[in-house]
Amino acid sequence: MVAEQAPLVPEALLEPVVRRLRVLGDPVRLRLLNLLRTRGELSVQEMVDALGVRQPSVSKHLNQLAREGLVHRRREGVHVHYRLADPSLAGLFLLLCRSVEARVDGAIKQS
Repeated sequence: MVAEQAPLVPEALLEPVVRRLRVLGDPVRLRLLNLLRTRGELSVQEMVDALGVRQPSVSKHLNQLAREGLVHRRREGVHVHYRLADPSLAGLFLLLCRSVEARVDGAIKQS
């Protein structure tokens, strides 16, 4: 009996997926997403304080995440608040972390 193969991802989706993965490929942006994943909606200043990253850098990275549709922003007076745009991002983040953790744990046990 031959196992059914999962359908291929359409070619038209590959470039947007690559673009999204590139945006996710920055440590500061991953830290921001992790913070939003665990704490929900936060202001830019709250993220600056939590991560110890300068405000211009945090704003730049949040703008990149927003352009890619990964976070939503909401203005409240002079403050801007951000939250994850798609709840599946939290699952993807955890899946990737568990995958890396399993590989690291396996490598440690083998040495």
